[in-house]
Amino acid sequence: MKHTGPKIVAGPPGPKVSEALRGAGLSDSDYGSPLVEHAEGIYIEDPDGNVFIDLISGRCVANTGHCHPRVVKAIRDQLNHGFNWQNLEMYRLQRRLGELTGLSPCQIFWSQSGSMVNDFAIKAARRITGRPGIISFTGSYHGSSIGGISLSGYDPSMKRHYGPLIPEINHVPYAACYRCPFKKEPDSCGFACLDYLEDVVFKSYVAPDETAAVFVEPIQGDAGWHVPPQGWHQRLKRICDEHGMLLVVDEVQTAFGRTGKWTALEHWGVQGNIVLLGKAMASGVPISACVLPRSLLESTDPEPIPIHAQSFSATPLGVAATHVTMDVIKDEKLCENSEKTGAYMKKRLVDLMDSQSCIGDVRGLGLLLGVEIVKDREAKTPAPELASRICREAFKRGLFILNMGSYGGRAIRVAPPLIITPEQVDTAVEVLDEAMKAATG
Repeated sequence: MKHTGPKIVAGPPGPKVSEALRGAGLSDSDYGSPLVEHAEGIYIEDPDGNVFIDLISGRCVANTGHCHPRVVKAIRDQLNHGFNWQNLEMYRLQRRLGELTGLSPCQIFWSQSGSMVNDFAIKAARRITGRPGIISFTGSYHGSSIGGISLSGYDPSMKRHYGPLIPEINHVPYAACYRCPFKKEPDSCGFACLDYLEDVVFKSYVAPDETAAVFVEPIQGDAGWHVPPQGWHQRLKRICDEHGMLLVVDEVQTAFGRTGKWTALEHWGVQGNIVLLGKAMASGVPISACVLPRSLLESTDPEPIPIHAQSFSATPLGVAATHVTMDVIKDEKLCENSEKTGAYMKKRLVDLMDSQSCIGDVRGLGLLLGVEIVKDREAKTPAPELASRICREAFKRGLFILNMGSYGGRAIRVAPPLIITPEQVDTAVEVLDEAMKAATG
């Protein structure tokens, strides 16, 4: 399959997909995410022959592109040797991930999803510190398990009718500067959200000496790709250190080159105590990791910890796919491409603001970009319905994008595979421009 751009030949949906939707009790209007007949590079072809540019990398999973030939070969080779239980390569991967996260020598609790490693981290932090409390942030997304939704502050619908949730988890304001809850400007706010944590939260309803950990996304993902200013993560780390709280860094969406570096927190020069990995880790083969320094575990809990074991921990397929994914990112300089092409794409999107008044803000790092959709740019009036219309119009034209957001706003999430070229960026932005014109016309 060699494609040079999107191509719509039937629908979407075409007859094959339409029939499948009806059989599942759905309608044609429910088709907004392409079903895969074949995928390669930045493209997904559906069963009716429609070709889409995947501008969200299968939800930040396909950093190396869909079906990268080296990844496919590694998976096929491993299938011939066994694909269940664990193998020797797991220990080599443990060393590599320890080096990647700065936590070597490390212990890893393996799983298959970001949700589960967030759950693991709650358990580990409480056991290591002997403290019950957890701090997370408004706007955060940490998964859909019971632990994940307890940590998350993304949207009330995540929690409604699922209570009671895990106790002793408190949420505080994040550095979502575009919609600052304190109505401040980032250049002059003095990190009011962290002042609030120290001056209000710790002095009124959360005892820091009973708090095990702070869970943080380096860049808030589902909230709309909110990037904290320089100095924010550094101060948060100092607060954690002063009170003996662990800093748990959720890099599930942001690691493996997505922001132009192997891990996003490198942009701030901050080291987490526990780092969570997943999504793009194995280019689509399910695997995730909760990475902790061995010294942290051994110094606080000499008893072996059997509480994180799972039937499918570090499967040979996941391990093989992770090794080759890391090799591809390094060999093909995908971190560098993410930084360079991401800067080009960000400029193209910023330039689009001249003709598209519905764009309120463009933000992000590398190929992790958010396009805030508004009714009024100056007032920052949210426009969630318009954001959804833009995505539908884009899909009709062969561009797969999503919109999500917290704080009442909605942003189009732009996160293409890290192999994308400037020419492909031009095509994607042109289609997005057409979709915006159609949605606002």
